[in-house]
Amino acid sequence: MQKTSEDDTKHPTFRGVRMRSWGKWVSEIREPRKKSRIWLETYPTAEMAARAHDVGALAIKGCSAYLNFPELAKELPLPASMSPKEIQAATSRAAASTRIINSSFNTEMLSCQWTGGIEAIVARLELPSRLSWFLGRVSRFLALYSMAKDPVRVLVTGAAGQIGYALVPMIARGVMLGPDQPVILHMLDIEPAAEALTGVRMELVDAAFPLLRDVVVTTDVTVACKGVNIAVMVGGFPRKEGMERKDVMSKNVSIYKAQASALEKQAAPDCKVLVVANPANTNALILKEFAPSIPEKNITCLTRLDHNRALGQLSERLKIHVSEVKNVIIWGNHSSTQYPDVNHATVTPANGEEKPVRSVVADDNWLNTEFITMVQQRGAAIIKARKLSSALSAASAACDHIRDWVVGTPKGTWVSMGVYSDGSYGIQPGVIYSYPVTCDKGQWSIVQGLKIDDFSRQKMDATAKELVEEKTLAYSCLN
Repeated sequence: MQKTSEDDTKHPTFRGVRMRSWGKWVSEIREPRKKSRIWLETYPTAEMAARAHDVGALAIKGCSAYLNFPELAKELPLPASMSPKEIQAATSRAAASTRIINSSFNTEMLSCQWTGGIEAIVARLELPSRLSWFLGRVSRFLALYSMAKDPVRVLVTGAAGQIGYALVPMIARGVMLGPDQPVILHMLDIEPAAEALTGVRMELVDAAFPLLRDVVVTTDVTVACKGVNIAVMVGGFPRKEGMERKDVMSKNVSIYKAQASALEKQAAPDCKVLVVANPANTNALILKEFAPSIPEKNITCLTRLDHNRALGQLSERLKIHVSEVKNVIIWGNHSSTQYPDVNHATVTPANGEEKPVRSVVADDNWLNTEFITMVQQRGAAIIKARKLSSALSAASAACDHIRDWVVGTPKGTWVSMGVYSDGSYGIQPGVIYSYPVTCDKGQWSIVQGLKIDDFSRQKMDATAKELVEEKTLAYSCLN
């Protein structure tokens, strides 16, 4: 419950929060029928302490809890048990949340989500106090249990490599699936990387991620794929000096054929697959061919990295925050033929009016030449600078891809995903092609009805042609 001070200029106050003489805010909660209070922690702001209080209140009082921010009730992290240590760990995670709080939201009692809740029944029956207390505890337990989530099993192949090493802590921290979604990580790599893979597991244990329930480490693809809900296919065979294109394709066809077979037999029926390893589009196509029971809409490849690169370049050019730019499109292949399209992108400055990117940049020559080349060649530029390929940005983009796919894209915003072509925008069906998509309730949909000019048509067809050539080459390797 937020109150304002007498002159409305002092700090707001919240239920279960008080300011100490040294300037820190203390959060505490009183257990029912007890005079003592559970001291949760001290925090630098009142809002952080208030979020911590709400987690403790939900854990201890369940549906009868009065919250400072009832609108966040379903998003707050829950303790793994009722022990004070676990409650304090959950309150710390809530306090550290970056979600913006609407501090003008009035407090109201968190109502039970089912009709005829136990506590309401107890109140009507006027049962003896000890029985009422017992049934109240049962009600709180059920409320806590109903809000808890089952862990999601996430497979990362090539987990000991650069991208895998950057990706697994992001997943364990909740970047991919949210700050309240527990995960079980399945990490797969080849036998020569087994020791390094064990080292990655050791670091995950040492990091003590609250959301990480378990880690499966293996070099056996069958074990790795068992029961997984999400598969991020990072492992692949990179092109080495002196290798022909067909040699690289042949190696990856063999890898993805075997992994597709394992996913087909072992993964959860609704498993969502994201292929990261290059050639990503064609690797995803091979996986689709050899895992026919996995719906074709559940197999995608990563072009979100290119999408994010395009947003980044535009924000740097315009000297604005990247969040103010949206709706760029990456068409086609995750290669140097991809087409970064800004024709439908917009810029919305803080407290400003939404405007087309082209009118704000006011330099069509740059947008049609240098900008496109910069996004297409960004990976090579990073290798030149780091002497290593993109890892951090690729891992971050993989998290963005899965999060939007699972949680949904914001209204009025689309993202780029490599998906199975249905013929939209004149692209040949039967290839994995990057389109603009929106996501809702775990499903993606290609954005339809966008106007395509002659310049874009030429670029889109060129990258589609490369994908058809890759498909032909890949199928020749199967024979």
